[in-house]
Amino acid sequence: MVAILLAGAALLSPATAQERYQYQYWLELAAADQTYADRALEIGRTQAFLEFLGEGSVVFRDGPVDALKIYSSPDFRGNDLTWESHYIDVSRAGDLGLSAGPMTSINTDNEDGPDVFGHLVSVWRKQEGAWKLAADIFAFIPGFLSLEVEPNFEDTQPVFEETAYPVMADLRDGGMQSLIDADDLFERSINISGGERALLRYGMENIRVYLPGMGPAIGADVASSVYGAYLDDVLETTTPVNLDHMGGYLSESKEMGFTYGVMSTNPEESQSGFNSNYLRLWRLTLNNEWRIAVEVLNRF
Repeated sequence: MVAILLAGAALLSPATAQERYQYQYWLELAAADQTYADRALEIGRTQAFLEFLGEGSVVFRDGPVDALKIYSSPDFRGNDLTWESHYIDVSRAGDLGLSAGPMTSINTDNEDGPDVFGHLVSVWRKQEGAWKLAADIFAFIPGFLSLEVEPNFEDTQPVFEETAYPVMADLRDGGMQSLIDADDLFERSINISGGERALLRYGMENIRVYLPGMGPAIGADVASSVYGAYLDDVLETTTPVNLDHMGGYLSESKEMGFTYGVMSTNPEESQSGFNSNYLRLWRLTLNNEWRIAVEVLNRF
């Protein structure tokens, strides 16, 4: 009996240790994200971005573009931002993560001009021991969003519970190509089954979706319904979606990665055409499948 209990404790010990590490990584990223937001208030958006942008970082305009090149340009003029995160996720290796929350884009060019509101979703990478921004994308909405929010580790725990441990990810490892393949499978599923069924098939149970014009949709049932309705609204029923994968990154623990690029339709086959940036956070689940943890669309 003692032997059985000891064996059970040995099995539980790595998971317990991983949970402690996970929480520590989560706290580190939460602190970096808050410092980033505070610095934007102190020294302005552009200078704060330059402090935190990492090598290879992207922002989204008419497609993904080099963030350092844009923000380093003497001609760049951008509205100041204020934001707070309401959600944070981080890989088991503590080298890749995501923060998301409400933001206000402050109109500094015209005192009478309206501020713009939405959600800021940021992907972070650990570079040379420090958290650096890998990607920033907005989901704009009409109307006001309160910044009186803060992230809670308990909101992320259900996602951790769905996620494979590193030893499982090692067995599954297909490298970055496996994420590109997952992107392609999701595109084909949209074209065959529609957005709602595709997201139900490839989304996690605790998926979060950020779309233009609305608040975050959380959970598979709500998120898939909202996603399907959005695509139905902006696409013609018979118009196929083309996905142009343009980059991403895989965590060292191989159970989290992100992809980004452009989803579009052929304007010749559609009355108006559809072009949207996408950013997609993936997690390898316990049943050895890549599933979407966060989906963000930004139409242009």
